[in-house]
Amino acid sequence: MRLFQPAFMIFASLFVLSCPTAHASSGKIALTFDDLPALTVLRDQSYVDQLNRKLIRGLKRHHLPTTGFVNEGKLGELDRQRQSAVLEEWLDNGFDLGNHTYSHESPNILGAKAYIEDIIRGEPVLRALLEKQHKTLRWFRHPYLETGSPEEVKAQIDTWLAQHGYRVAPVTIDASDWEFAEPYDAAVARRDGGERRRIRQEYLDYTARMIAWYRKSARALFGRDISYVLLLHATRLNADSIAAIAAILRHANLRAVSLDEALEDPAYRTIDPYSGRDGIEWLERWSLTLHKDLPWDDFIDPPADIKMAYDRIDNDQPANMAHAPHGR
Repeated sequence: MRLFQPAFMIFASLFVLSCPTAHASSGKIALTFDDLPALTVLRDQSYVDQLNRKLIRGLKRHHLPTTGFVNEGKLGELDRQRQSAVLEEWLDNGFDLGNHTYSHESPNILGAKAYIEDIIRGEPVLRALLEKQHKTLRWFRHPYLETGSPEEVKAQIDTWLAQHGYRVAPVTIDASDWEFAEPYDAAVARRDGGERRRIRQEYLDYTARMIAWYRKSARALFGRDISYVLLLHATRLNADSIAAIAAILRHANLRAVSLDEALEDPAYRTIDPYSGRDGIEWLERWSLTLHKDLPWDDFIDPPADIKMAYDRIDNDQPANMAHAPHGR
């Protein structure tokens, strides 16, 4: 890693300076990370421990307030005690945690009653860890950003969340980081440093462009920059990229703030009328309320090679993906 990192950082810096988000007006952004303890195709506890330690170090080094969202069902997939320790490390380092359901299932599949039961099932460990820190469980993030369909299902879930002290964490920037993360894990498993660097740079390029697109969208709706909420995931890719992500935010003049501070923006009081089956972010939801179009002609999908690699891995994980190489 030491042999290529300086060259990569020079390249990344040159990219950030020339990306569409550079020299933009100032704004605020809250970082959120879904699928804790980790989103990875490498079923290896040491790999999960390492990526979380690196991610936490990077977030603290670059002064990035963060809220993580936990799937308690993941605790039993590896070493339960060590998985819980990962969550405790997030809290010990001053970050907040919220509920992302137990099993990461869709409300459209489960229905309101079973979905609410899945939220409740995702509380015990998380609530106990937060109480040790004298904190309360108050944040909720919908898996897949699916808030429930039809409208009656969404209404039941929304009512239950409000009655039980939850606040929904909306998303106003989504750069599909999860789609890059699995090919990146596969490159780690193959010890393919060149492929890792290529995927990481494609990811950073796409992230910068999507930040610019969502800012343009916010201005189309509200005539200004809002305080944004960025959706990320707890992955090795983000652990290895957090310094470059921080640089992208700096050059975009976006200051990282807490989720609480971001949601003080009046934009988040806009009604969300959407009850369709797709998981869409909140600017698209608000465009329905405000009867304004988003700049879809400028929207870009993730690179075709990333989509192909993701589909290949997601549909047919090879046997050698079961464990990550050690000694990194």
